Amino acid sequence: MMTHKGVWLAIDKLARKNKISCSKLAVSSGLDSTTFNKSKRYSVFGKPRWPSMQSISKILEATSTTPTEFASFIESEDEKQ
Repeated sequence: MMTHKGVWLAIDKLARKNKISCSKLAVSSGLDSTTFNKSKRYSVFGKPRWPSMQSISKILEATSTTPTEFASFIESEDEKQ
């Protein structure tokens, strides 16, 4: 199952794989440098904020990553136990 935490972990892994920060990943994809900041992953009320499909598409294109490869980075909380 795809979880909020798993998708964000996948974005973090993609940045590490490319030896760049999440901020640099965003900028190299044509996004605002703060797009993937940890502080933006939850609202001030604690509600999860998911990255948009458009943002994910842009980072995949910028890093020449296939959707299948990105999906392999997604870990559910169950898989980590």
